[in-house]
Amino acid sequence: MAQFALGLAAIGRPAYITLGRARDLGADRSVERLRADAETLLDAAWEAGLRWVDAARSYGRAEEFLAGWLRARGLEPGALTVSSKWGYAYVGDWRLDAEVHERKELTADQLRRQLDESRALLDGFIDLYAIHSATIESGVLDDAEVLGQLAELRASGVRVGLSTTGPRQGETIDRAVELGAFDAVQATWNLYERSAGPALARAHAAGMTVLIKEGVANGRLAGDAAPHELAVAAAERGAGADALALAAIAAQPWVDVVLSGAVTPEMLASNLAAREVDWDAALEERFEPLARAPEAYWRERGALPWS
Repeated sequence: MAQFALGLAAIGRPAYITLGRARDLGADRSVERLRADAETLLDAAWEAGLRWVDAARSYGRAEEFLAGWLRARGLEPGALTVSSKWGYAYVGDWRLDAEVHERKELTADQLRRQLDESRALLDGFIDLYAIHSATIESGVLDDAEVLGQLAELRASGVRVGLSTTGPRQGETIDRAVELGAFDAVQATWNLYERSAGPALARAHAAGMTVLIKEGVANGRLAGDAAPHELAVAAAERGAGADALALAAIAAQPWVDVVLSGAVTPEMLASNLAAREVDWDAALEERFEPLARAPEAYWRERGALPWS
């Protein structure tokens, strides 16, 4: 049975591409406000039994918020699994209207720099360190210097992984499996974007831990934005559309970890109601028509505004 984990992409910085942030976070996006919100959210996740938290260097101050929460709660390494990622740098200057919020650089220099930064905040807590949004086109999986550094990190006892993005996720995952250099893969899979499923099944069979991100498609499979048929089916089961969408992921036999991108305890509780949903063959058949061509899905995602 897949476990649920908390991803900090949407709570560690003032702007992100999730729908409804003005409603969920309000107007005050100061560092102090989001730090307090992140700590409250982490408390709720801990109380709900979640023992995996995922961050990244590009998630604003997410690693910093997490490190402060760990210290304040007196938690020791091993109390929960902490994963983080390198490759993007947050450059949004804590502004909602920043022209650019993050910048990607998948180089050995960036890996060295960002690993040092992550360790400065989370020394001893990092269980898994991953390439952020690896793609075939980027060439990072053929960069001998990057792969060498990751091998050294792996030999030190830290698992290494990759996250994937874009319509060619499957090719990227298969290349990672072929290399045999990775312990985990984090990919987008949801009721709209199912294309990576076969490759993720192969990764799982090869012994890699499979984490699923963007399970509610950046809010497009939740709340008022959910398609009518999903909202109706969720109401029939006394759950939210988000819970049904996440239950679909948890039901896949090759999924190990389902990431919630909640930013409030209430949203987290709604997401975690997925643990009580019985996703069956009838639901699977009912929602197969929601799947979109990968190119169309990623075009739509790319057009989402930072808010």
